[in-house]
Amino acid sequence: MDPGVESLPYTPDVDVRDYVDIVALMKHYDLGPNGSMIMASDLIASKIDQIENEVSKVNPDYLIIDTPGQMELFAYRASGPFFIQNINADDKVNVFLYDATMITSPSNFVSVSLLAASIKLRLGLPTINVMTKIDLIPDKIDQVIKWSSDPTSLEESVGKDSNGETYSLTTDILRSLNLGELTEKLIPISNATDEGMVNLEIALSRVINLGEEVED
Repeated sequence: MDPGVESLPYTPDVDVRDYVDIVALMKHYDLGPNGSMIMASDLIASKIDQIENEVSKVNPDYLIIDTPGQMELFAYRASGPFFIQNINADDKVNVFLYDATMITSPSNFVSVSLLAASIKLRLGLPTINVMTKIDLIPDKIDQVIKWSSDPTSLEESVGKDSNGETYSLTTDILRSLNLGELTEKLIPISNATDEGMVNLEIALSRVINLGEEVED
């Protein structure tokens, strides 16, 4: 679903770059990279019938939609939620990826958790939170997972890591997320080692088959 990506580590069955040409949009409409991505995102939504027809020819048991890394282009514009709501599927799940290298500090963890909650509310889908690239932070995995399941531990770590206005704002955000039950325990995975993939599959099966959030 990323019309601006130049290369992928896999071969997609359906590629939106076949429908939208970022470079052509930039040249034709005299747009910069951001403007062309915005236009491309909207154009993709307008081609949902063609994309869905191509997907139906593949006839997959599971349909995985890899969205752009620039989430504001997909989740916060009307075209993104429109696409998700109108793509034909029996059950839908939002898998939010926490980059492990970005959440080793408690304040960063809270910031990304706020983004995850925002995306969940925006898309209105059951959500599974996944921590990727755990092979890059082997000594910090347990601590980060504890933060995701133990709000008290996370708040204590925030207190040690920050002070003043930063501490006050971060703890207020954290408490709001907990009050709204918008946080989930992370599922740690590594694409490099395949660690955690079975747990992710189990979590997906629970949501898809039962229509409810994963609870440990």
